[in-house]
Amino acid sequence: MSIVLPELPYPKDALSPVISERTLEFHYGKHHQAYLTNLNKLTPDAGLAEASLEDVIQKTANDSSKAGIFNNAAQVWNHTFYWHSMKPGGGGEPRGKIGDKIRESFGSYDSFVADFKAAGIGQFGSGWVWLVLDQNGKISILKTANADLPMAHGKKALLTADVWEHAYYLDFQNRRPDYLSAFLERLVNWEFAESNL
Repeated sequence: MSIVLPELPYPKDALSPVISERTLEFHYGKHHQAYLTNLNKLTPDAGLAEASLEDVIQKTANDSSKAGIFNNAAQVWNHTFYWHSMKPGGGGEPRGKIGDKIRESFGSYDSFVADFKAAGIGQFGSGWVWLVLDQNGKISILKTANADLPMAHGKKALLTADVWEHAYYLDFQNRRPDYLSAFLERLVNWEFAESNL
């Protein structure tokens, strides 16, 4: 049994002009696909060919002898989650339960935006910035390097922004702060985030 590349939840041009169709052709069609191809080559020899993606991640996290498997599995999961963290016409201040949780945890939506952007901008090199649900029921911001992800730290992901350069370089070049602003203002899928609470 092979893990398969999930369909994007929207057409490749749907996030334009913030994220161009060309970026998605590379990011989804090349990068995400490459992680998946590598993972499916690595799991049979590790006795993980029949495991779910989440099981592969849990069984290989923090095991340096299985770092290659973990990195590819986590990147498949991270990217799939990222696609759902965005939607055409998204962004702006959330309402409902997720909006209440953000105001409760950060004081205001503007404070959340400042903290989320600071975490993403401050992630040295490649990685991710997440809104997560902690074990105590509070929400917080977590940044992770490379393929690392919240489930490896006992936290539940609510939404994520990819801060690897390939996520934004064709559209924003080296302007990561502008990409993160556009993500929050015009793309973030708050309904998806709330569904993960």
